[in-house]
Amino acid sequence: MIYELRIYDCLPGRLPALLKRFNDHTLGIWDRHGIRQAGFFTTVVGENSNRLTYFIAWESLAEREAKWGAFIADPAWHKARDDSERDGQIIANVSSQFLAPTAFSSVK
Repeated sequence: MIYELRIYDCLPGRLPALLKRFNDHTLGIWDRHGIRQAGFFTTVVGENSNRLTYFIAWESLAEREAKWGAFIADPAWHKARDDSERDGQIIANVSSQFLAPTAFSSVK
């Protein structure tokens, strides 16, 4: 199992729009594609209070490539993204890392 850590830094005041998009649309589309989220977090104290951080659990990088590619190409995703950005761009920056649990991790 590997985990993808994704960090979205939103433009000022746009985090609520991103949270709504995930809650109302993105997670349902992920379910259809078999994408498994492993936790979502907002920053309470830290360098950026306009940040959404989340993990996706993958069996392998090959699974990630296939399922993420299908998600990115899904017309429902394009519509949700475009509709949510009707009032302006939401995301200033996205970063992603792939992490493998250590032998002593409580998460495997």
